Amino acid sequence: MNDWFFRGDFAPVPLDLPVLLLGLLLAYLTGQVVAWVYMLTHAGLSYSRSFVNSLVVMPILVSLVMQVLSNNLVTAFGLLAVFAIVRFRNILRDTLDTTYVLASIVLGMACGTQRFTVAIVGCLLITAILVFLWYTAFGSRHRYDLIVNLHWARSLAELAALGRLLDRHSLRVHCASQRSNEGYEGVDLSYRILLRDSNRVEDLLNELRNLDGVSRVTSLKAEDESEL
Repeated sequence: MNDWFFRGDFAPVPLDLPVLLLGLLLAYLTGQVVAWVYMLTHAGLSYSRSFVNSLVVMPILVSLVMQVLSNNLVTAFGLLAVFAIVRFRNILRDTLDTTYVLASIVLGMACGTQRFTVAIVGCLLITAILVFLWYTAFGSRHRYDLIVNLHWARSLAELAALGRLLDRHSLRVHCASQRSNEGYEGVDLSYRILLRDSNRVEDLLNELRNLDGVSRVTSLKAEDESEL
């Protein structure tokens, strides 16, 4: 059995199993680096956890593609034809769905080109990583606990008093919006807050309501930013 596994590829180019494992491991590590950088630097309104997972898995799939192709032009055209048919027949709205489709195509081509060891190793590694990403909810972000909206009737030069109050209760404060209307004095402010103690939300809200110049205080619990 062991001898069949190590000599299980009947393609024209012989398989070097240690090099295959090293390439897949390096692809996984580089994908992790790219995914972490994306999570830390993303600043847009739409953030997708499945896209982050795809950044991890895609380099492994591309590494498997290159192992299956092995400078074979006919196999390369076959891969393009199969993927074009799938893309034409289905509109995939999720990047992770595209990753699963590509994984199925690559594993099928590995079997079809008699690279059985590549198919087995690739299938085990990809499924293990996908289960790991799902189980750990990799790519989720939770940067704030609370969203606070209020009306500030005093001058903007006196906002430091409000800032000092928020800093006493918060590890991180971000002013998400500042809006003024012609119909009344003052500004409407919206803050995203990471609390020092999540059990003291009411204390924070009560202090805000008692602060001179603050009115119409409302709060909303901040949910996970990630789109599944």
